[in-house]
Amino acid sequence: MVRPSPVVALDGPAGAGKSTVARQVAEALHFTLVDTGAIYRTVALAAQRAGVDWADTGAVARVAHRLAEGALRMEAGTSGSVRVWLDGDDVSLAIRTPEMSRGASQVSAIGEVRLALLALQRRAAVAGGVVLEGRDIGTVVVPDAEAKFFVTASPEVRARRRHDELLGRGVASDYEATLAEVKARDEADSTRAVAPLRAADDAILVDTSGLSIEQVVAQIVGHVRQRTGGAP
Repeated sequence: MVRPSPVVALDGPAGAGKSTVARQVAEALHFTLVDTGAIYRTVALAAQRAGVDWADTGAVARVAHRLAEGALRMEAGTSGSVRVWLDGDDVSLAIRTPEMSRGASQVSAIGEVRLALLALQRRAAVAGGVVLEGRDIGTVVVPDAEAKFFVTASPEVRARRRHDELLGRGVASDYEATLAEVKARDEADSTRAVAPLRAADDAILVDTSGLSIEQVVAQIVGHVRQRTGGAP
C-alpha cells in the first residue's frame, strides 16, 4: 500500500515509556496519535461497568464489538495527551489505573476482542500520518508500516517509572508489588496465543533505560525522517 504519509509503529512492554514517547513523536512530526493500549483498557473498563467478568470471553467480545461500533471515542487532548470517552463519559483517567492495566492484559488476550478492534485500528492508518502505539502494531495491525520501533527498558526501570507515576498522581503504590506486576504483565503479553508481544523483524530496538525522553524522541524522529527521505 502506498500512503500519502508514513505510519510509525511503536511497540513495546508496559512501562517502557511508549505513551510519552508516542505523544511527543506525533507532535514533532505533526502526526495523529493512536493509543491502542487505551482501547483495550477501555474494553476492560466497559466490561467491568457492565458487570462482565474479564474471563468471560464471549461477553467481553460483545463489549469490544459495541465499542468498535461507536461507544468508544478518542481524540487528542492538551500537550499531546489522548482523551477517551466511553458512552459519552470521559474515562481518560479511569482507564489509567493498575487494575485497568491488568484488565487490558487479560481482555487483549481474547482473539475475538482483538479481531473486533483490528479494523478500527487499521482504519486509522489508511491515510498514514499517524503514530500507532501498542504491543502488536508492527507485527499484526500494520505490518507494512514505513517505520517500526520496539521501545523497551529493564523491568526494574519500568517498575520504578510506574511507581513514581502513581505516587505523582496521589495513588498509593509499593515498588516491589509494582515490579511483580510488570514482570507478570510481560509474561502474560509475551506468551499469549493471540498476537503475543514481540519485536517485528524489521523494527529498530530502542532501550530507554539510560535515556531521557528527549533523547528517545530525537532518535525515533531522526530515524523516521531518514527512512522517509526527510519527510515529513
